[in-house]
Amino acid sequence: MQQVLSVLVSVIGGLAVSFLIYLGLNFLVSKTHGKWHGRLLPYVFIGPVLLLLLVFLVVPTVQTVIQSLQKTDQYGLTSFGGLDNYVSLFSTPSFLSTLLNNLLWIIVVPAAVVVIGLLVATLADRLGPKREKTFKSLIFLPMSVSFIAAASMWSFVYAYNAPGQPQVGLLNGIWTAITHQNPIPWLQNDFLRMNSFLLMAVVIWLNAGYAMVLLSAAIKAVPEETIEAARIDGASERQAFFRVIAPQIRTTIIAVGITVLITVMKIFDIVFAMTNGQFDTNVLGVEFYSQFFAFNNPGKASAVVVILILAVVPVIVYQVRTYREQEALR
Repeated sequence: MQQVLSVLVSVIGGLAVSFLIYLGLNFLVSKTHGKWHGRLLPYVFIGPVLLLLLVFLVVPTVQTVIQSLQKTDQYGLTSFGGLDNYVSLFSTPSFLSTLLNNLLWIIVVPAAVVVIGLLVATLADRLGPKREKTFKSLIFLPMSVSFIAAASMWSFVYAYNAPGQPQVGLLNGIWTAITHQNPIPWLQNDFLRMNSFLLMAVVIWLNAGYAMVLLSAAIKAVPEETIEAARIDGASERQAFFRVIAPQIRTTIIAVGITVLITVMKIFDIVFAMTNGQFDTNVLGVEFYSQFFAFNNPGKASAVVVILILAVVPVIVYQVRTYREQEALR
């Protein structure tokens, strides 16, 4: 009860303080002359937001970059090390394997989520209103599950017991019943990175509903006249989709893909909870955690974060440019 009251006080108090800040700034600006009033008024609303971005985003980013250039000795003393942390990371085979895993996540998961979302959105649209709602609700349901909860659920799916023992894992239960062969330690099997792909399946399962909802709304917004015109011209359903519908929902497809891509680039929960980065499943998020908490090496941990930031920034720039181009076309 005390925790609930604390949360309520924090939320209500935060809103009240924010309201008073905006009210006070607006009052001060209203006392200025007409010319300055028009110039200062926008900053009344955007100023606090810019201040928060400076304090909670820009300053920590600069501190992280600085810390990535420092190294810690065995006595816990820090000194300037230049690019030593980066050189050490990139000269370690395990870190190169981590980068390869992240690359696979970036390639596979966003593409799979977008394709499944498009497929479900297109097919569900033809089921009729009632069945469409039911089907979409089932697909969207995993979105309500947290990443840790999903990892726990799928750990039972991939669970492995030694041959001769009861198989509680769904996948091994099916495998042994059909093939009559020994069970497979799915999450320990790093042949062709199969265990990494099994972890990706969990994230795809979680995000397919999100992609379906956005893409379904975009498809329904496509003017029916354009689709009918394509059909009259003799286009098949496949041609109508790829040549008429897909170009008109391109912005939504890109937005969904980039959102999932950014989520995947900083993935941590699923990998940490299911394999802890072992068996060649490590990713940058888990690598940061290991360097900072397990190895007590904040310099290398910060270097991992900087590498992740440098990888994310071009994606965000591309997304902003895409939005601007779309707005210019309108």
